[in-house]
Amino acid sequence: MSVDFTNPATHVREGEEIDAARVATFLKEKITGLEGEMSVLQFPNGASNLTYLLAFDDRELVLRRPPHGTKAKSAHDMSREYRVQSGLKKGYPHVPNVLLYTDDESIIGSEFYITERVVGNLVLRDFPPEWGFGAEDGRKFCLSFVDRLIELHQVDYRAIGLEKLGKPEGYATRQILGWNKRYVNARTDDAPDCEVVRNWLEERIPSESGACIIHGDFRIDNLIVDAQDPFNIIAVLDWEMATLGDPLMDLGNALAYWIQADDPAGLLSLRRQPSNAAGMLTRAEIVEYYAEQTGAEIRDFDFYLVYGVFRLVVILQQIYYRYYHGQTKDERFAVMIEDVRELERWCLEIIG
Repeated sequence: MSVDFTNPATHVREGEEIDAARVATFLKEKITGLEGEMSVLQFPNGASNLTYLLAFDDRELVLRRPPHGTKAKSAHDMSREYRVQSGLKKGYPHVPNVLLYTDDESIIGSEFYITERVVGNLVLRDFPPEWGFGAEDGRKFCLSFVDRLIELHQVDYRAIGLEKLGKPEGYATRQILGWNKRYVNARTDDAPDCEVVRNWLEERIPSESGACIIHGDFRIDNLIVDAQDPFNIIAVLDWEMATLGDPLMDLGNALAYWIQADDPAGLLSLRRQPSNAAGMLTRAEIVEYYAEQTGAEIRDFDFYLVYGVFRLVVILQQIYYRYYHGQTKDERFAVMIEDVRELERWCLEIIG
């Protein structure tokens, strides 16, 4: 199946410009074979780190840098994201080729790293209508999506030198206490206190179900699919939250984004991927499939789902905090406070 290109870059947003001449000079010194003038565009979809397309005469690169404004401690660590992908490439081929990292902030005002551009299609809120997807296609795509996550969780992280990526022991406790604290720190005057959800999670922290490399933000719009075969996921993007931890918590993270067809209108309004399309598995069916394929024993998934949804609440609130305090002019973030409220309601519904 041949499909149209769906991952365009566009103009750079106001306030997020980079010094193209300085970047081009730096890259030509570090990477051989770059010729001609360098043009700069920006990929518009990310809400956290900023991603730019750098086009030379016959080569396209991607620059990734942290956002402007106040950032959570240890978040947006470009050197770590660079190291993760460098190591992962040895055992998980579905990551871009990384080329260099620099902490020299004199070039663009922050650290950044460079990868080769992965040419393919980005699937956003809906499948492109020209793909003509029916229920059978939706199911096939959905299984490919879950299989890529399972494949990641089964990578031998010691064999590829990533055993220092994180500390699996005590991971669940650190996550719950850490996200609870981050929410309190990022709360604005118009945000709910989320106290019931935070207390519920702290009271139910489980023992770890295992340890593996976890992505932390695994969703459809973080994938690049083959332009000739949309069922072939060729790259997974956005590794800023990757670490070693509990695979079921990573599954909970992924399913926090999974808005399905029979969800209430409030949740459906938050949908950012075609998880409601014909043939797509429900959250319960994905959990069942994951257990069948991995042998994982999953007795009660509610904790992991509430954790994933609340973690998303915190992420959105942190982004909204930057907008609320005038640290970014991106108008997409203005409505995130409504998303925070809706997701808190979902958490309370699951708990109830």
